[in-house]
Amino acid sequence: MEGERSQEANGSYPKPCEEQPPTSDLAVDTGSCIGHVKTEETVITEGKAKIIFPNANEVFYNPVQEFNRDLTCAVITEFIRLQLSAKGIQIAVPGEEKVEKVVVDLSEGEKEAGPEPASDGAGAQPAPVVGEVCEDGVRILEGLAASGLRSIRFAKEVPGLRAVVANDFSSKAVELMARNIQFNGVGHLVTPNLADARMLMYQQKAEKNPFDIIDLDPYGSPATFLDAAVQAVSEGGLLCVTCTDMAVMAGNSGETCYSKYGAMSLKGKFCHEMALRLILHSLDLRANCYQRYIVPLLSVSVDFYIRVFVRVFTGQATVKASASKQALVYHCVGCGTHHLQRLGKMTSHGSNFKYSAASGPPVGPSCEYCHQRHQLGGPMWAEPLHHLAFVQRVLLALGSNPGRFGTQDRIQGVLSMVTEELSDVPLYYTLDSLSSTIHCNTPSLLQFRSALLHAGHRVSLSHACKNAIKTDAPPSVLWDIMRCWERIHPVKRERLTDTSPAFHILSVEPTLQACFAIREDANPRSRKQGLKRFQENPEAYWGPKARARAGGGISTSLQDKRKLHQNKRKERGEDGGHLKNIPCKRFKEGSCALGEKCCYSHDVAPEAGMPACPPP
Repeated sequence: MEGERSQEANGSYPKPCEEQPPTSDLAVDTGSCIGHVKTEETVITEGKAKIIFPNANEVFYNPVQEFNRDLTCAVITEFIRLQLSAKGIQIAVPGEEKVEKVVVDLSEGEKEAGPEPASDGAGAQPAPVVGEVCEDGVRILEGLAASGLRSIRFAKEVPGLRAVVANDFSSKAVELMARNIQFNGVGHLVTPNLADARMLMYQQKAEKNPFDIIDLDPYGSPATFLDAAVQAVSEGGLLCVTCTDMAVMAGNSGETCYSKYGAMSLKGKFCHEMALRLILHSLDLRANCYQRYIVPLLSVSVDFYIRVFVRVFTGQATVKASASKQALVYHCVGCGTHHLQRLGKMTSHGSNFKYSAASGPPVGPSCEYCHQRHQLGGPMWAEPLHHLAFVQRVLLALGSNPGRFGTQDRIQGVLSMVTEELSDVPLYYTLDSLSSTIHCNTPSLLQFRSALLHAGHRVSLSHACKNAIKTDAPPSVLWDIMRCWERIHPVKRERLTDTSPAFHILSVEPTLQACFAIREDANPRSRKQGLKRFQENPEAYWGPKARARAGGGISTSLQDKRKLHQNKRKERGEDGGHLKNIPCKRFKEGSCALGEKCCYSHDVAPEAGMPACPPP
């Protein structure tokens, strides 16, 4: 969410592959300056980069996104290591100890076990150094770069780079970007570029000069950039995409989600994992239009956004299997039970495959457990979210280079949870929702996990939710376990209505006798080690920040807006006096004819060029 696209970019665009010399007003600061920094500016240090940032909200920056940028640097480093090792080039990161790597074949999303063959040095090329141009290295595009912080960090922390194009559609952002590139001394690697990110990607695709890595981190939805991105990335290249429009992707506006991503979101407890699967579905769908497909390397839901890292390949035969990788979700509105329905079916006949439509639906007219209706969501990606061998490589590299990132402890905690997740089980339940459905107290995490293990099923946690239960057990087993738990901790049946989900679920005798004795393997390793998996809020108002304003000036802070609109419906009086706190839009435009009789506030002056409000 670093990038901010505005409509003030005019004139010819500089070429993205050539370094642009700084203009005179950028080379020599005017006014009251300390070196290259003006008194009304702040220098922000993150990683090895130092960024000049204006105090006014002209260019977007959110310090909480440091985790996002640290994780991106770690993932890109391992991706480059794999790419260059195929050319016989071994990269070295400052501070990294020499450890035995694992060979990973990312072409089909599967790993090959075994140590990486040691190089005897014969014929080996010199190891790329961080901060220097590598002629055989990768070419990166940051489509919405804003201050250029992420691109500068790539140049100062990631080895094996040939070039980094830091692009933005805001002229103010590109001016600031050029200053920051000069301020950090990375002009030989990073080129600022003023253009619409979509047109830039289409242009590079037309010129057959694709990018090896494309990073899209917009303010809000990346939907408008995905079509260009899946075409402009090289064969086997890496796409890094962030979505911060979680209200849309988590089910608050399913129709808006469909218009952006081609799928309906659902408001369930599993909404954060479903959001990951929706963006993967959208990426794969757009890639299929050009006979391309995706292989997810890592998909995480953290804080107020989701972040996915996928590789893009070309292959008509593999694209035919894409329908069988997508699924619809039937979600019960009463008890929260969910069922998946694959869109396509792939059957093997020796070395050949046959593709057909799937059969369904997997549910009846109403839920078999609580007799409530179902909601239909999706389609969504139903295959694994992560490439486990690649994630293990990233973890191994982090372990051999302690202190490389400011948020390294959290990165290791999240990735450790990722490696423990059941990769073949989409979505999850939560302990609190299962308990609240039948109105009983909640069993401990270890008790419920032990009951599932005793019953012969697999179970794991999820990095997307603290109380998640991801299991291959069918819903009937989950409700049998909850019925057995309710026998130990009974609820007052007389308070349950005949139509409530709890009444219908508890009126059925369990066929499974659950055992809640704690098992040793019920406690996952990341939990035993006390890794930082779910951190506390880093600061006050740490969520999404106010959108940057193209013309400069400080936007109204989000917390001020929240206070203005908080309880506005509850406090609404019959006299309408509360409306005097809300500015009159027509008065601001100069078209309000009510004068003092207007129920809205006229404290804001009309916009320049607008006629004054006529008397009533």
